[in-house]
Amino acid sequence: MASADELMEGLARACARAGMGAPAGLERLTGGATMESWRFSSVGSSYVLRRAPSLEFMEGRPYGHDVEASVIRAAFAKGVTAPEVVAELAPEDGIGSGFVMRALPGTPNPKEILAMEDAGALLKEVASDLARIHSIQRDDVPQAVPVMDYREAIADLRVQFEEAGGDRPIIALGLKWMEDNCLDPCEPVLVHGDYRLGNLLAQDSHLTGVLDWELAHFGDRHEDLAFGCMAVWRFARYDRPALGLGSLEDYFSTYEAESGAPVDRARFRYWLIHRTVWWALGCLKMAAQWRSGADRMLERVVISRRTSEQELDLLMLLEEDAPEEEHTREVQFADAPVPMGEATDGELAVAIYEWLGTIKDRFEGHDRFQYAVARNALGMISRYNPAAISAFENAPLARRILTGAARLSDEGLLAEMRAAILATLTQDVPKYPALAVARKKWTGKD
Repeated sequence: MASADELMEGLARACARAGMGAPAGLERLTGGATMESWRFSSVGSSYVLRRAPSLEFMEGRPYGHDVEASVIRAAFAKGVTAPEVVAELAPEDGIGSGFVMRALPGTPNPKEILAMEDAGALLKEVASDLARIHSIQRDDVPQAVPVMDYREAIADLRVQFEEAGGDRPIIALGLKWMEDNCLDPCEPVLVHGDYRLGNLLAQDSHLTGVLDWELAHFGDRHEDLAFGCMAVWRFARYDRPALGLGSLEDYFSTYEAESGAPVDRARFRYWLIHRTVWWALGCLKMAAQWRSGADRMLERVVISRRTSEQELDLLMLLEEDAPEEEHTREVQFADAPVPMGEATDGELAVAIYEWLGTIKDRFEGHDRFQYAVARNALGMISRYNPAAISAFENAPLARRILTGAARLSDEGLLAEMRAAILATLTQDVPKYPALAVARKKWTGKD
């Protein structure tokens, strides 16, 4: 990993090649589940460096930052609300892989975006911009941008599942459903691949930027339409199914008017399920990346424990196919035992959590973000419930589901999965908005 001085020196070389002035005021931005972002100024203008945390981190990716930069340039040329790429890192810069973009106004903070006055107007701009992305042609971008093969994508997810232990029945249920319901191919369009709140900039209820193009590929337009509508990316606005901003009807009608292409609800549901499985396994992989030493960011291990969010969302999507008698079956789950005697590990975690709260004002910038992540991790430890974990991680059941020997129509299986995910998510992320909805739906209790 490059030091702060080395990063400034390498960035200065990249800026000089592009005819820019020397960089100043380099500051790490918060967030970024995979890549680093650094803001700096040059001759009075603001820029952002997008960079891999290590060269090893780029291994196994379908293409590098040079191709990603070309895709962003193509989008910018088509009138998409994308940033302008002005410089690219070279090996001789000595600071890894990445590129520099002109900074855009607005915030990527979902909490701030969701609080904006006219979410409906913003949703229409988002839908229109997505339609423009889907108008980018194959010849507009490098040939290295892949075309998705749906069956290969499912097979790859199954390999990831096995590599992660193959012991999560709800993920197995999603994989089996995808194998049984894989779509017929359609005419591919350029898919952004990560089009959702967190990767969109907005200001005063207007879209000002589309970021993070590393997953761009050619595929089904419904994949992009669905991804931002996943419950996890709606954040506090679970009640607004279209990116947390509004209704699916408004989202779809605006997209159809701009693109001239109809939205197929069945394909939309397929991609909701597919990308929920994809992100569940993406969360699990974060722990492996941390263990390998490729990226020791605290956020990695914490995100791995958010897998249960996706499993809850996945079960709520898949249970639509279960018979009615299974929907009404009673759900029970174990509460954590009441502590007695000496302090438990969970109580020690609570004590540290509370102490950290007294020094919050000592942290700034990215350190303040990491402080919040650390407090989340301690919260997870404090709520640890062995009964929940033993009920939830079940490799034999997962194998039976993948072979078709166990199905949601089996007596009591849906209730068993509901109980397990409620207990697990209650310890992992008790404030996850969908949890309250699921608990009320499945148990009748708030």
